[in-house]
Amino acid sequence: MPTTYFKQAEGLWFHGAAISYALGAYAAGLWGILFASSLVGKILATLALAHGMVIAAYLVHECGHNTIFRKIEHNARLGRFMSWICGASYGTFEDIRYKHFRHHADNDDVVWFDYEKFFREHPRTLAVTRVLEFFYIPAHCLLMHLIMVFTSFVIPKRRDQRWRNLTVIFIRGGLFLAMLVFAPLAALLYVIAYLILVHVLRFMDSLQHDYEYHTTLFSGERSEHRGDKEWEQRHTFSVPLSVRMPALNWLTLNFGYHNAHHANPNAPWYRLPQIHKELYADDPGMVIPLGVQLKICHRGRVERILKWDDESSAVPTPRGAEFLQAARAGKVTGGNAASFLTSF
Repeated sequence: MPTTYFKQAEGLWFHGAAISYALGAYAAGLWGILFASSLVGKILATLALAHGMVIAAYLVHECGHNTIFRKIEHNARLGRFMSWICGASYGTFEDIRYKHFRHHADNDDVVWFDYEKFFREHPRTLAVTRVLEFFYIPAHCLLMHLIMVFTSFVIPKRRDQRWRNLTVIFIRGGLFLAMLVFAPLAALLYVIAYLILVHVLRFMDSLQHDYEYHTTLFSGERSEHRGDKEWEQRHTFSVPLSVRMPALNWLTLNFGYHNAHHANPNAPWYRLPQIHKELYADDPGMVIPLGVQLKICHRGRVERILKWDDESSAVPTPRGAEFLQAARAGKVTGGNAASFLTSF
């Protein structure tokens, strides 16, 4: 029986629907940007393509937590496949999963790339990034994704992955080049769909934690808050798209119920609303409303790249309950470059 492969019996329907939708939206979107004859058809196809990639990305996250199938290797296979759809296949799925596990275990944003240091050392790149971000081009996160494309050539610890990395670059690059030559409008629409994916992922990530990042991914150092569940919950925040209309949160596989996810990382996406309700009942004060999230996303789009140019002028950022209250009032900037798809 198919249900025996899934971790929970109902997973056949919930996970099955999400997987089918991701594949269907991606395929329909690709077909549409290539062959749709009307402008409306092209626009709808671009949106379908983007959302197919979004769901694929959140399925990579589910696979990383082994919430879909009983066997770890089955989750890994699906995660690898979905990483090809959402453009995260240049590195390995195992690297993505390891970094994300460190995030949960250490209660920290554990990274290799120190982007604040990079921007301070490359002021022209910072200036260009700020201009692009002002015009809503997610240049900061695109820089992170560019490193992901060349991961084995940029990160010394990944040198043994170069042949695999080159193979993926050759396949994905070759397919995109063919599209660019034979269907340039479709290539442009694919880029737009990918930019929508990046915007959605970082919008959902932006306010979920007030963690600072630490470059300890390969050092073996552990956070002082490792395993502290109470501290973890105080510094984790929920950003559902809607509390009144829970079905809207399926657009991001309930990823906005982030306190629930951190309270039980082994729970599948479709159980997170119930866990959130058990944690907070219907207390609206424990979530950051969508309207405020959008306001913060707009107002802080340039400032959050690098919050200050001189470390000595740093203004302390509110933490914990103070951060939640400041965020609910729209008085924080949010963060960038925290995607679970980047493995560095």
